[in-house]
Amino acid sequence: MLMNHPTQRSLIIALMLITLAGCSTTVRAPFEMPEAEWTQPAATDGLLAQIAADVTARAETLGDQTDHSDAGISGFKLLDRGEDALRWRLSLIDSATQSIDTQYYLYHGDNTGLLFTSRLLEAADRGVKVRIIIDDMGTLAISPSQAKLRDSMGALMIAHPNISLRLFNSSGNRNLLGRGWSFATQFEQLNHRMHNKSLTVDNQATIVGGRNIGDEYIGLNPHFNFRDIDVLGVGPVARQASSVFDVFWNSGWVITADPSTQAKAEGIYETQRLALKQELKQSETLAQFSLVARSWETEFNALTPLLHLGHSEFVTDRPDSDGISNEVFDWVMENLPEVQQDLLVTNAYLIPGPEGVAMLDDLVTGGAEVTIHTNSLASQDVAAVNSHYKAWRKPILASGASLFEARHDAAIKKSRVDTKPISSRYMGLHSKSLVMDRRFAVIGSANLDPRSAFLNSEMIAIIDSESLAEELAQAILLDTSPANSWEVGLNDKNQIIWRNDVGTVSRQPARSGWQRFQDLFFMLFPKRLY
Repeated sequence: MLMNHPTQRSLIIALMLITLAGCSTTVRAPFEMPEAEWTQPAATDGLLAQIAADVTARAETLGDQTDHSDAGISGFKLLDRGEDALRWRLSLIDSATQSIDTQYYLYHGDNTGLLFTSRLLEAADRGVKVRIIIDDMGTLAISPSQAKLRDSMGALMIAHPNISLRLFNSSGNRNLLGRGWSFATQFEQLNHRMHNKSLTVDNQATIVGGRNIGDEYIGLNPHFNFRDIDVLGVGPVARQASSVFDVFWNSGWVITADPSTQAKAEGIYETQRLALKQELKQSETLAQFSLVARSWETEFNALTPLLHLGHSEFVTDRPDSDGISNEVFDWVMENLPEVQQDLLVTNAYLIPGPEGVAMLDDLVTGGAEVTIHTNSLASQDVAAVNSHYKAWRKPILASGASLFEARHDAAIKKSRVDTKPISSRYMGLHSKSLVMDRRFAVIGSANLDPRSAFLNSEMIAIIDSESLAEELAQAILLDTSPANSWEVGLNDKNQIIWRNDVGTVSRQPARSGWQRFQDLFFMLFPKRLY
């Protein structure tokens, strides 16, 4: 059920507590900063170093004379299937020889979280230095059983001498009610979250995009799975991602997670490691994935000639003593107006506001074709966003842009979303990417809403590669096809209608009356909360 989503559930609790607390906005004193520490230089040996060298050699063979610095050519693979997203993450971790840096907004204690944690522990056993940043609000449990598993995973990682774990913007409370109260009494501080998602290994390869660590992002949740997009990059792009990681790792917004004395106690640690392995073996949904580290040389050697080549640039919001900068939003507002021919956008949580609509109007007036793909109420996992998005449907259409909303029963669910043996009841859109003039692919964590623009930290990768941009464009166009989306339009009475290959409706699609109630309820609260 939708209310199991941690963001929405915690939001409701926070809203209630804010009311009880008289809407206090007391800002807590700054954190005591942990010791500064920086990403290790790029590994010079190992599989990922070899693949990065192969990418450079391939670029030179094709006549590219660019330098080999951090601004040089990288190789890219689009990850638009949940199964591939997990498999290639495991491939990077298993191939690590010296360092793993990873940061995520959500890190669940489910099958995906267990497998991801197990592989990080195996890498640490090999002597790899592992650093993890997790948003502290993102560690909220979505069920008691997950809470137990999540806490066990955390204890194991913290206890390992080669793993360091830091929490972003911690509330200081470990239970749901306590965090809700902290959120209410320290709202101004705690309303800022780290929404970044990245995994960087050996400073030679990285995966960035919209996916968190959790079953629904990989296609392994039997109830609800996300349509999402990441990109795997090899080469200088990894150093760019590392520089973003270091900004957060050394910021005044993080604290070091407390060591678990229980996990360090004699005999307990190994027992817990064994329990983790047994938990993995009992999982039927992970049957097609290797449960232990293995060699990925064959897969990487086959992949290398197929990688899209291109330059990349990262933009990230930066946490400082005054708050979180709006650099990603500024980049969007400065660069999207430069589009000349076409702009393709897929974004899960869309609240464009007057500035966004004005930009769309200018683009279309200037001759550009604009296609926007977002969630319908039916596919939305956070009804609060739809409550404030729906007022912008007509202005978006009036600008001349084409508007599509994802179907919860999209045909693409079977091939791109669900991972066997799972067949979920419905799907939602979680992607955050766009294509500019079929040349630039922009993939990252940023939604096009006020929360991403002004409250959360976000990161995006801007990749100059016509072949990658075209592949991403085709993925977005597939998502907007009638079997996968509703096309939003107006009838002759200027009323909004939704069309797909089944028919036309004049009431926004929804899965249930409960969803429609939430849509109305969240209209009572200002959009700055979301």
